[in-house]
Amino acid sequence: MTLTIGDPAPDFTLPDQAGKEMTLSSLNGKKVVLFFYPKADTPGCTMEACAFSTAKSDFEAQNTVLVGISPDNSADQLKFATKYGLTMPLMADTDHEIAEKYGIWGEKTSYGKTYMGVDRTTFIIDESGNLAHIFQKVKPDGHAAEVLTFLQK
Repeated sequence: MTLTIGDPAPDFTLPDQAGKEMTLSSLNGKKVVLFFYPKADTPGCTMEACAFSTAKSDFEAQNTVLVGISPDNSADQLKFATKYGLTMPLMADTDHEIAEKYGIWGEKTSYGKTYMGVDRTTFIIDESGNLAHIFQKVKPDGHAAEVLTFLQK
């Protein structure tokens, strides 16, 4: 599935790091920064999640909710959130169904090995639940600031 700006964001219900289920459409009325990351507590994912968490109040000032999502289970998400003091919901997409709905589950290569995984991507969802922007091939360093700048336009 290829998503484009203006499309309705695929809705989902997933457990967060505390095991509490959250449904994306329950956030309608606010903007959502939905950032997909490959694996909790790895260097790039930690850099990205910590930067979003540190800037949470700046995002809230833009009527925006931060939501992270990865294939990790809730227990691993909880360890990650606790270790780094992360303050946003981190959703457990263990069967990568949501990553597939968003079109960002695919073949990756690292150190000569090929495997399936999440392409680090951030979706900005408007107050009506439609895609307002898609950041592809995200570089973790400076990404939170990049997203915040986009929202302040």
